[in-house]
Amino acid sequence: MWKCEVIDAADLDVAEVAELYRASGLAERRPVEDTPRFTAMVANANLVVVARIDGRMVGIARCLTDGAYVTYLSDIAVDRAHQRRGIGVDLIERVRQAAPRAKIVLLSAPAATEYYPHIGFTRHGSAWVMDAAK
Repeated sequence: MWKCEVIDAADLDVAEVAELYRASGLAERRPVEDTPRFTAMVANANLVVVARIDGRMVGIARCLTDGAYVTYLSDIAVDRAHQRRGIGVDLIERVRQAAPRAKIVLLSAPAATEYYPHIGFTRHGSAWVMDAAK
């Protein structure tokens, strides 16, 4: 069984997080090989929930929140070997508990667009994205 807990981003081992992103498939869409950028990305999250089995990180929810109105769930990753067991749902529930007055907003990975409605999310048709400056 896994255990989910809110932790301080400063306590994360960035190499362990990068390995989880690779094991989950999220590394295909995140700059895990750009170590300084990935380190900053992980360190600057202000709400992080991890799931561990026997001390090994098998899931993470990395967020930015004001705690009152909105929580942006920027990354949710679960090791492929542990997917479809409820870990992602538990991670999201812990995010919700940490900022109960804030709505949760996320951008779905293309392969997960059918997953989120099953756990209570609704599609929002007016999201906009601007790529980073070159």
